[in-house]
Amino acid sequence: MNAQYTQGNAVMTEHHDEDEDRSYFANDAALPQLENRADVIKVSAKSRSTAVAGAIAAVIREHRYAEVQAIGAGAVNQAVKALAIARGYLTGDEIDIVCVPYFTEVDIEGQERTAVRFIVEPRPVLPA
Repeated sequence: MNAQYTQGNAVMTEHHDEDEDRSYFANDAALPQLENRADVIKVSAKSRSTAVAGAIAAVIREHRYAEVQAIGAGAVNQAVKALAIARGYLTGDEIDIVCVPYFTEVDIEGQERTAVRFIVEPRPVLPA
């Protein structure tokens, strides 16, 4: 099943595979849904940073939490650019975000790879 809609300045294409409980956004960015909390947004070196940024902003607006995963230097570059762009997309909603990077091991086709993940959350508002 395919669906298109606009998010921020990006046009998102969603593909749902009935065999996998996963929706794909923004080229190779994946956004699996788990009950009331979004899971990992996966970014490749070929992902459009503006489209990934739109997906990040949408998840932050809805869930107030997102995780972004990238494997390889090109993918990490696209993810970091997307995080910076998403921060701009969220200024209209008066949401500022913070990102916490960490390494994790993932299994891809039987091979273990090291990925960089970014936890993305709204910056806490300090009392004046």
